[in-house]
Amino acid sequence: MDEQRRRPWHEQDGFWQTFGSVIFDEHRLSLAAAEVDQIVGLLALEPGQRICDLCCGVGRHSLELARRGLIVTAVDRTRHYLDSARDRAQQARIEIEFVEEDMRDFCRPDCFDAVVNLFTSFGYFGAQADDRRVVENAYRSLRPGGRLLIDMMGKEVIARIFQPRDWQRTSSGIVLYERTVADDWSQIENRWILIENGREREWLFSHRVYSAAEIRTLLSTCGFRDIRAYGNLDGAPYDEKAERLVVAGYK
Repeated sequence: MDEQRRRPWHEQDGFWQTFGSVIFDEHRLSLAAAEVDQIVGLLALEPGQRICDLCCGVGRHSLELARRGLIVTAVDRTRHYLDSARDRAQQARIEIEFVEEDMRDFCRPDCFDAVVNLFTSFGYFGAQADDRRVVENAYRSLRPGGRLLIDMMGKEVIARIFQPRDWQRTSSGIVLYERTVADDWSQIENRWILIENGREREWLFSHRVYSAAEIRTLLSTCGFRDIRAYGNLDGAPYDEKAERLVVAGYK
């Protein structure tokens, strides 16, 4: 808890290590290949193009993107996750560049044909200006005509399916989830409790949520054009049936 009081939750390795097996469980890992097929189709990606997997986690999408002939740079701030991703890549004999850096700082001007930020890896920061900084860096990192794709749980989807309390069984325990809507629907306050081998570990954190209109406006003011919102990675409409909020824009 001392670490939790000292630093923002997203900068605490303890959070990511404690809940890594929950965030990246076997079921979620098994979905990566199909999700990358959808991403490749939605962005019309071709072998040999350069792509940045921003907030790559344990590399589940990075590996699949590389398997499809893309030149992948995988970025994450959590060394523990990058080590796991490197091991996976080495075992599969797949070449990927892994970069340990905060997404607010990572920028390679005119380098990539696409930047993807997947699985609600956006909106972590206390200051909304930091979210803008991430989008501006992505814009600068793209080549002319390059594409940015952000995949998250949109505010409209969350409102439709919202549950204040939920739980999930893991391979060795149980995770309890508590959620509270805060700041006029701009934030979700979360409390996660992992009960495992007779031990209880708790973490509190806040996450900024965006509507389709809000994230489109952010991308537009950062220079992106032809911005479109979808209800899943297959490109379904973002309507009352949407499963996710997937927004894509061009430089």
